[in-house]
Amino acid sequence: MEIRTKANLRGLRDIRTHSGRVDRVEVPYMAYMKISCLEMEKTRREKERASSEARIRNLDKRLEEIEGEKDATLKNLGERTTEPGRRQSKTRETSKQKSCDESECFKIRY
Repeated sequence: MEIRTKANLRGLRDIRTHSGRVDRVEVPYMAYMKISCLEMEKTRREKERASSEARIRNLDKRLEEIEGEKDATLKNLGERTTEPGRRQSKTRETSKQKSCDESECFKIRY
């Protein structure tokens, strides 16, 4: 009977296995599984893209509605003439006559 010393003891690291020796791509069912996973991911990404595009269309539509409502409100207040983006002359005259500090120049009227 042989006396075992620390030098000739076998441990878990010395056990030989076959794991990692076979390339997973070369095994046909593994390659098909990888293709299936890629196709499922592609389908999910396409659905995400369609959903995102629909959300962007909804946001653009709402922004246009907001601009329309804003224009209508400003027309009702007398701030806008029939041409969008053009203000009446009375607001231009008052802004030209006014002189202000840098701290007082930017004011929002409600």
